[in-house]
Amino acid sequence: MNVNHTLLDPHSNTYRPGFGESFRSLFYVLLPSESSFSDVSKVPNYIDAALHPFIALILLEIVVGLWKGKRVMRINDGISSLSAGTLSQLLKLVSAKSIEVSMYVYVYDKYSITNLPWDSAWLWIVTFLGVDFCYYWFHRGSHEINIFWASHQTHHSSEDYNLTTALRQSAIAGPIVMLFYLPLALFVPPPVYLVHKQFNLLFQFWIHTEIIDNLGPLEYILNTPSHHRVHHGRNAYCIDKNYAGTLIIWDRMFGTFVEEKSNEEIAYGHVHPINTFDPIFVQTGNLRHLVTRCWQTEGLWNKLCVVIKGPGWDVGKPWCGNPHDIPPIEKPIKRYNHDLPYWLSTYAVVHYLTLVPMYESMMEARLMLPGYIIIMDVAYFLFSLSCLGFLFDNKAYARHVEFLRCIGCALLLHMFRDNLQLSHHLPSTLFTALITIYVASVVIWVVVLMYGSKKKLN
Repeated sequence: MNVNHTLLDPHSNTYRPGFGESFRSLFYVLLPSESSFSDVSKVPNYIDAALHPFIALILLEIVVGLWKGKRVMRINDGISSLSAGTLSQLLKLVSAKSIEVSMYVYVYDKYSITNLPWDSAWLWIVTFLGVDFCYYWFHRGSHEINIFWASHQTHHSSEDYNLTTALRQSAIAGPIVMLFYLPLALFVPPPVYLVHKQFNLLFQFWIHTEIIDNLGPLEYILNTPSHHRVHHGRNAYCIDKNYAGTLIIWDRMFGTFVEEKSNEEIAYGHVHPINTFDPIFVQTGNLRHLVTRCWQTEGLWNKLCVVIKGPGWDVGKPWCGNPHDIPPIEKPIKRYNHDLPYWLSTYAVVHYLTLVPMYESMMEARLMLPGYIIIMDVAYFLFSLSCLGFLFDNKAYARHVEFLRCIGCALLLHMFRDNLQLSHHLPSTLFTALITIYVASVVIWVVVLMYGSKKKLN
């Protein structure tokens, strides 16, 4: 097989897919000759490269939704999903290779039972099936084992179902994912595995939509928007169904498949909604609940069952709980929401968009960033995303904290401008724009807080 990769990322010196190739990776339509690599270090980050196709399809979904007279995304929920995805990717600032990939490489080097050629088209196809098969069991385990659900629940916490929901990923699931894929390390070379691991995840992006109804004969083979809507539903018939990644055949084979009901509207999110847009709570809230529940449960065996059995389990109940305990869906379906002024929603969108170029540059230059810059970057993102969550939750302290954040960010950007500009390879015009936005925001909050104080006095 003739493999030729010439386009290099200037920061990591690895092959970087263009927009067209990244777009096709979302649908798993890349040939083996385009996506085979001799070494893990040469495998591109297809997920980071797909940022612009992600944005293009999200905008397209919004436009098609407006054309159909359907509102597909709420600003608060959409930004909350994007924030969770951003936090899940920030781990890459800590290490060039994830724990999962490092462990896979170790097992392959020590215990592989064969030495298959990395550029074999047949191995490419076998790995596609193998990764998808392992994903099914990882996904099923993430729903039916409570300690695994504590991380996976992040992805299911949105009460909307759109393309931003696909990006609502867990930041702490890496070690769990690793366990389910390690058997492949006995015969699949690491670079082949890593390519398909990314493709499998990317394929699941476009199926998170209500815009696409039915795909005809493909519904029998592929995981589709219709099948995955069921998986995200909290209706009784949807619970613990349709675990597929790319191929729905695994659910059909193992008895976890169910078709979407055309006569019943699907309600999305947790059976017991989390009712917050705080990105830290979205990531860790269920883990804290698990620890508390385990502590309060009597008996060592029951404590262990809380951890290893399903989220719905309780003493005297089946592994995954009693289906009759699932709350009925209220009609009309209600979603957690705080109505904010239009100006504040616009403000939140602008401030999230200011994070995008900084995030993109961090991911591209992460191998070259000094430690203190990485710490500042992570703190900057973590605090900024949390403040937006506080605003969406309409916390009493949200506006004061956001006011202080804007002051701090404006000062830090000004003080460390030269170092940040040099390390992130960003133009001076962008830094000027960022500082201008933060200074303008400080002025806005001074006016808003003074006006609010006068209203209370009056």
